[in-house]
Amino acid sequence: MKPILSSLVLIMTIACNNAQQQKQMNYRTTGNIERIDPALDAIIAPDAKAEIIAEGFEWSEGPLWVESEQMLLFSDVPANSIYKWSEERGQEIYLEPSGYTGDAPSQSKEPGSNGLLLDNNGNLVLCQHGNRQMARMEAALRKPEAVFSVLADRYDGKRLNSPNDAVYNSKGDLFFTDPPYGLPAQNDDDPAKELPFNGVYRVSPNGDITLLTDRISRPNGIAFFPGEEKLLVACSDPNAANWYLVDPAAAGSKPTLFYSATNEREGMKGLPDGLKISKNGTVFASGPGGVWIFNRKGSVLGKIRLDEAASNVALSADEKTLYITNDMYVLRVRLL
Repeated sequence: MKPILSSLVLIMTIACNNAQQQKQMNYRTTGNIERIDPALDAIIAPDAKAEIIAEGFEWSEGPLWVESEQMLLFSDVPANSIYKWSEERGQEIYLEPSGYTGDAPSQSKEPGSNGLLLDNNGNLVLCQHGNRQMARMEAALRKPEAVFSVLADRYDGKRLNSPNDAVYNSKGDLFFTDPPYGLPAQNDDDPAKELPFNGVYRVSPNGDITLLTDRISRPNGIAFFPGEEKLLVACSDPNAANWYLVDPAAAGSKPTLFYSATNEREGMKGLPDGLKISKNGTVFASGPGGVWIFNRKGSVLGKIRLDEAASNVALSADEKTLYITNDMYVLRVRLL
């Protein structure tokens, strides 16, 4: 009887584990895939869905896949927090405070971190709205602490607005955008705003900061095309809902238009915001109505249509998964 009982217990345990795993895999879905160009069929499968893998946030932003820890990090900007998500444990608080560390209550509606990235040494780097700076976390990824060193907080002696998104090149130069969304009034008339423009900057490894351009009214998402000869920068201005190409080596050069959605956003939530570019040059860009997918020439291949505003995206290391911060949700889309 004992061997039989043991076998039954084992079978029941396996069945329960399988049921639990199946339960974890059954995520709710949202939105739909709009196919505009047949080339999208090589990027997203016909039956792909946007799965809701985490929810309950005030405004999710800055997703970052960390391959070494098999986790997704993302900001909840109004909550001044960073969350992590993993397949095994779901969503958990990772770090707080994340973007404002002052003693007095913040006057900003969005004081937390925004864009998140790893530097070339694997350290977590944060775009900090409340502290108005680019910062590096001085702690191991597995043991996060709200201890930061400043990478950039001023240009020409004046405080930055509120760094929003950033990217490194292979040489270790940091590039970031600086719109006013972390300021109390969130616009150019804010009394706390010290710079008369919203810039795109380069920070060299020795700390020197260079203004690349002040000609994009609301610079937001930023990413390199393969080869690092051009930056793609989103503009989240409702009157100029565009994506621009910027020369990373030529300070003061005029940005060139990559694509304009200004006349294509009626009735849709969201604006050009965070973006990522794959190793083959495919652009995944949050924009009006969801996530826009471009080839490197600026042709729209398709869209991931979403009911809520998409703020940013992240790619897994193998580029087979796209993560999307989608207002109160975080989504996952399987790629080919």
